[in-house]
Amino acid sequence: MTNGWNPWHGCHKLSEGCQNCYVYRGDAKRGIDSTLVTQTKSFNLPIQKKRNGEYKITSGIEVATCFTSDFFVEDADEWRIEAWRMIRERYDLDFFMITKRIDRFFVNLPEDWGNGYENVTICCTVENQDRADYRLPLYQLAPIKHKIIICEPILEEIDLQPYIGPWIEEIIVGGESGNNARVCNYDWVLKIRNLCVENNIPFGFKQTGARFMKDNHLYYIRRQFQHSQARKAGINYKL
Repeated sequence: MTNGWNPWHGCHKLSEGCQNCYVYRGDAKRGIDSTLVTQTKSFNLPIQKKRNGEYKITSGIEVATCFTSDFFVEDADEWRIEAWRMIRERYDLDFFMITKRIDRFFVNLPEDWGNGYENVTICCTVENQDRADYRLPLYQLAPIKHKIIICEPILEEIDLQPYIGPWIEEIIVGGESGNNARVCNYDWVLKIRNLCVENNIPFGFKQTGARFMKDNHLYYIRRQFQHSQARKAGINYKL
């Protein structure tokens, strides 16, 4: 079971993978400025309690954290101090976050972080070779207990071989959604999948994206089928 927690909303486009950001698309429909990073009403959700004194989010839940922003975005540096405090207080929850800003990981990191909090998974996303070569060396050395590489949206063939090792808990690959989606080539997906199998690393094919190339044929896949079509490929690899 998963619960969502967005302590702040809004972000700034950083790299090629941000071009067709789903948050920007959703905000545009509602007339919201996505570049304005604001603290949300659910900022303190992890420590909110019911009238009987129990936490609203019950123990053992996975908390998808900051999915409408980036946990390490510059605008939230001061807020992040309190967010880390709440994460530490709720050691009974598993916090799961994805970032394109692993180079800002150390900004306002808790003094007691050490080698990482056991209840925190920080995923690093890389969309092309350039971002893989920049982010993954930093990510590999960062003191984080649980690490997952996410190649989504994958925009070209990516060679992850130089970074493969037991420090990676899983690699997830996915295409891009939306009307302006760029192509996701199945060959790129299989290359990473085969590398994972060879090195005994769990692999997940999350979604095909809207424009999916397989065997030199381009398929246009509607949003509601992009996840199910990826599952039907049957290439997920679990240990």
